[in-house]
Amino acid sequence: MYKKIAGTLPLLAAAFMLLTGFSWSFGGNKCKEALELAEKLPALADQEARIKQEERIRTLCPDGAAAQFVQGLQAERAGNSDGAVVAYRRALQQEPDLAVANGNLGLLYLDKGLVDDAAISLTRALTALRLPAYHKAMGRIMLDKKFYVLALYHYGEAGRMAPGDAVVVAGQAEVFAAQGQTGRATDEFKRALVLEPSNEQAVAALAALYLQQNQQDAALELLKKGTVANPRSQRLHLMLADLYEARGDLKQAEYERLLGGKKVAVPEQPSQPEGLALAEKYAAAGKTDEAIEAYQIVMRQQPDAIEPYEGLGTLYYKSGREADAILAYREAVHRGSTRPEVYYNLGLLYEKRNQLDEAVVSYKRAVERRPSFAEARLKLADIRYSRGNTQEAIEQYVEFLKLKPESADIHLKLARIFVANKNLNLAEDSYKAVLGLAPDNPDANREIATLYKNKGLNDKALEHYRKALDLQKDDSETRNALVAIYVKEKKYDELALLLKEAVELAPDDPNNHYKLGLIYDFKKEYEHAADSYKKAIELKPDHARALHALGRVHIKTGRLSEAREALEAAKKADPTMEETAVLLNNIRDEFNPVPRAAVKSQKAKKAKSKKVTKSKTVKKKSSAKKTKAPAKKTTR
Repeated sequence: MYKKIAGTLPLLAAAFMLLTGFSWSFGGNKCKEALELAEKLPALADQEARIKQEERIRTLCPDGAAAQFVQGLQAERAGNSDGAVVAYRRALQQEPDLAVANGNLGLLYLDKGLVDDAAISLTRALTALRLPAYHKAMGRIMLDKKFYVLALYHYGEAGRMAPGDAVVVAGQAEVFAAQGQTGRATDEFKRALVLEPSNEQAVAALAALYLQQNQQDAALELLKKGTVANPRSQRLHLMLADLYEARGDLKQAEYERLLGGKKVAVPEQPSQPEGLALAEKYAAAGKTDEAIEAYQIVMRQQPDAIEPYEGLGTLYYKSGREADAILAYREAVHRGSTRPEVYYNLGLLYEKRNQLDEAVVSYKRAVERRPSFAEARLKLADIRYSRGNTQEAIEQYVEFLKLKPESADIHLKLARIFVANKNLNLAEDSYKAVLGLAPDNPDANREIATLYKNKGLNDKALEHYRKALDLQKDDSETRNALVAIYVKEKKYDELALLLKEAVELAPDDPNNHYKLGLIYDFKKEYEHAADSYKKAIELKPDHARALHALGRVHIKTGRLSEAREALEAAKKADPTMEETAVLLNNIRDEFNPVPRAAVKSQKAKKAKSKKVTKSKTVKKKSSAKKTKAPAKKTTR
């Protein structure tokens, strides 16, 4: 009775384990739909709608090119440009013609100065998707390469799609300026500044035109406005510094040069003025008002002195008067302070106000004055990393760890940076340093395990995954990673124990019972498998896969009536499950309401009836012939 079903079951079981186990799945039309949604993402202006669409893409095809593209977008939003590049490249390995991935990768390449790579990626993107951002970037590339006709074409296309974009107008103006059309360039730069008064590109280029025309006052006013609107622009600060120097204002030139990231010469310090000791005494005693007054007296007596500004800045800083502290510290810096704490505290104040360019300058000056200033190096590294300057960040983190090698958290941060940049050997060394300092760090154990798994060193991976799971029993990420390795290496006993533990930790999760049932099923422990499937169904009556699996187990154990009941319920819960329909059809072929023996008996009776009838007919004919024969004789 079961031969047909038994022949079908192995194939279905193998397919079922692969397709319905622990998040194993394949793409198909869902991946195609995900790609189509990815190409439409740039058109979504609403951030909430974009996020929802990104989540849908990842749900439809979690391992596909579109999901890798979404991962790149999320990395970009987090400021991780290197991670975004890696994700976009992975997307393009699967789908080389994915326009949005080519385009976004081209923009990142351009930001990193990889102009030729950027041009190739953007050209590929524009063959299928004509976005203003891609045309704008190509315009910039063509302008830098002095292909002015092509630059105007791309800027023109971008302007047609985004007519109010100041960057496009400024780019066209730069082309006109490069071609010697000064008047037209000036008009276009002014138009760009009407559209966007803080546009750095337009400010710098128009100021340069003014200087070429010897209009220093116009250039000065424009650059002053530009640095107010763009306080982090080194380019504008340095242009302003050169202009001040040309006009003889050396003090202001030095200040702007400092903001522009250039080192300022340190003059000799004057002798300590009288009254400074008294001010420091008041400050140490907490007499803030008296200390301020004493410092101010010293300033009036010695206008060029540095120490009162340093002391006053620290006093304001400690008392929470941040704006006054910045002014005092800046005056100390202008006068050539050599105290690294002044620059460090000034950097902290700038960073708190999100003036990161100024903060970087201050932290650099602190390190120049004290190379062993570990905290300043750490601050510098954090800002560099947050802004995508990974190599500079790594250099500063390494220098910090030379000074403070016991900092496990920084070793861990550095390890993650190395992983993101595919420097797996350096990452392994950093993770080992973390575990040497903090062997019970669950994150370091889990992450080094993942690194070993990616290297194919599963024994080491298992060791650290187990350690991480011992430290955090509810770590689902680590548990899933262990499950994947156990499945791959066919360690079903270990897998069963792991899933039993998951059931104990979350007994109300039907999926945990279902997964445990699969392992029992695979080990041919059918009674245990059936119990696990039933528990999953008890928690979630419409759990289609658990119902299907229960039906399959009943078939294996010969309970066809119960199997049919479970499979019918599975089909109702999920009509799209083809495996369920196949098993049901097989059961219907074998499990017929009219027993085969009865059918055979009926056929036999009919055949026998026909045979008897035929025999009687033959005998009748034979008898008739015998009776008739004597009549043929004649008498002579």
